Amino acid sequence: MKNYIWFAIVVLTLSSCKKWLDVNPVSQVSEVELFKSAEGFEEALSGVYSNCSNMNLYGFELTGGLTEALAQNYSISGDDWWHYKLITLYNYNDRYFIAKKDTVWSGLYNAIANCNLLLKNLESNGGILTTDRRQLIKGEALALRGFLHFDLLRLFAPSFKSNPAAKAIPYVNDFSNKVTELSTVDEVLTNVAADLEQAKELLRTVDPIVSAGYKVGYNTDKPSTEESSSTLFLQNRRHRLNYYAVCGELARVNLYRDKKPEALSNALEVIKSNKFPFTTTNDFINSEPKTKDRILYKELLFAWYVPHLKDTVANRFSNGPKSLYIEKNTCDVLYEITGTGGTDNRFKQWFVLGGGGSYQWYELQKYKRDAESNRHYLVLPAIRLSEMYYIASECAFDTDPVNSLLYLNTVRQNRGMRTDATASNKEELLNEVIKETRKEMFGEGQVFYAYKRLNRAITGQIGGSNVTASDRVFVMPLPDNEIEFGHR
Repeated sequence: MKNYIWFAIVVLTLSSCKKWLDVNPVSQVSEVELFKSAEGFEEALSGVYSNCSNMNLYGFELTGGLTEALAQNYSISGDDWWHYKLITLYNYNDRYFIAKKDTVWSGLYNAIANCNLLLKNLESNGGILTTDRRQLIKGEALALRGFLHFDLLRLFAPSFKSNPAAKAIPYVNDFSNKVTELSTVDEVLTNVAADLEQAKELLRTVDPIVSAGYKVGYNTDKPSTEESSSTLFLQNRRHRLNYYAVCGELARVNLYRDKKPEALSNALEVIKSNKFPFTTTNDFINSEPKTKDRILYKELLFAWYVPHLKDTVANRFSNGPKSLYIEKNTCDVLYEITGTGGTDNRFKQWFVLGGGGSYQWYELQKYKRDAESNRHYLVLPAIRLSEMYYIASECAFDTDPVNSLLYLNTVRQNRGMRTDATASNKEELLNEVIKETRKEMFGEGQVFYAYKRLNRAITGQIGGSNVTASDRVFVMPLPDNEIEFGHR
């Protein structure tokens, strides 16, 4: 990698926290000064999360923006979003798209550089931390490094199914000014899995979320214990890459690299932990805005905390044709509302009808909330419990088709659907899993990756054709300066 961000990382933001991730910059300090104290290590880690949650990364583009447009999830017509229209046409030569995807590239590698700087200082000066705290911070830093590289791979390289030997992206695992050459798709995935496996072992015995006494819940829930620790750093573990989030990410990565037994094992570890209860119907459909849970908060293994966005994300979906909307007929077909989806609470709670006459549309309500008084924090989903059920369903079908369908239908039943999905063969099962993934994760940035992993055509909007699966669609070009340096 030519432009490794080492020169920009010598200083890190030191923050003052009301909650541990409520980052408001008050000063910048040198590397030596920052890592002189235990608090400095904690601040460095929280800074990585904070930087990742900006609008150009997981604060919007990699959740509800760029990746959703790539998945054909929006019916874009307004001039306000014309550059997203070009994304739906896969016009990767457009200068606005180039600027957007290059910002993603540099932003994610910047975060990786911060992880590596933190890991370097843990080795040289980590003795100032308690053993448990050092283990926790190292586990999260490794998990973040693997998580970020995996998303870079899913955006900028062929899929494992398409070409595992293709040159992909640099896997940067140290902090220096040395050039990091491209690794192959398979090599990147091997390194990602290794970082995540090491993180899992480190977190297994020190992460508070693993303890029997840790109960997930809403801010005011009893017996939720997510904020019971006297140390802010140990609170709200689901806003970070905790032990179960690492299991979830390992399930994703192993499914992507076609290691189904390993993917199934990690998915089931999350499911069988019983740590993440399905959201009750009453919480999902509650008419009181302050107590309504639109994002199914208790089911989130990991979420990006984005308090600085307030209603910014929600507003991008709530201005009719001048927003990111979905055309009525397309949404009706997606959620099968005239058939098995007629009772689907996801459709009923996440979409509101707009327009009239010959043209109507739905506006996404998933991120609409009372920013000050909602019962959960303002977060954007990163890993869901339901995804673990989908992974388990796909991985189990060949050897245990009965439980495979049970995993899939457990989610459907918890979303209010009264008819179970059926499948007599693996292809039918995959079709059902893709349909449910599209419904469940609308506006969350994961659907494009599902199409890519399976090398499947992307379902187009009503009236348009499907998008043929190909690397021309699935692989975003590397930044020009990487190509000029010989990385192709």
